[in-house]
Amino acid sequence: MLSRIADVLVPAVGRLGVTVNDRAELAPGSIIAANHTSLADPAIVLAALRRLGVSPVVMAAAGLWRIPLLGQALAREGHIPVIRNDRRASDALELAARALEQGRLVLIYAEGGIPQRADAGEAPPRAFRSGLARLAHRTGAPVVPVGQAGARRVTSGNTAKQLAGVATAPLRRPGLHVHVGAPLTLTGDSTARTAQAHTAVTAAWRTAAERLR
Repeated sequence: MLSRIADVLVPAVGRLGVTVNDRAELAPGSIIAANHTSLADPAIVLAALRRLGVSPVVMAAAGLWRIPLLGQALAREGHIPVIRNDRRASDALELAARALEQGRLVLIYAEGGIPQRADAGEAPPRAFRSGLARLAHRTGAPVVPVGQAGARRVTSGNTAKQLAGVATAPLRRPGLHVHVGAPLTLTGDSTARTAQAHTAVTAAWRTAAERLR
């Protein structure tokens, strides 16, 4: 349901473009790692992936499950709540591993949150946390890097600015772009695996940002 809703809503707020690396493959049981810049980008990424024929399980902030109707839909569809900075955060990796074993794709945001800055400009992905590397090491799943650009043109900054951005986006129709890179298998220790994933997602983001220019 979330992917279908995103596919309907995103074209109403912006002009979405999608490109795919020649070697890209969204195989069952893959981890999709995307950069995180705005509250809008999960919908943008889901809309792009739906165009490519996939609807992944999303690892998202647990607070979303407290929102009426949305929380029920998230639970019903098997999306995974992440309780950050809590010992229960490892439970999310357990659920993600099970989903991968069942052949589902899992979308993860390794930065762990959106940047605390007011401007709507593009910037490279921030440092990744270790969860992505741990999940890939545990399951052996390939990692598909995804870069998105333009989401901060829809909504960014403080609460008032975010609301104004969403309200005016249908009139402004900002450009949005998602690029899917080639899958990779992470190797080495946790630090090395994290660095490999960060480099790949950054490259995908650069491609998406260049498409917007």
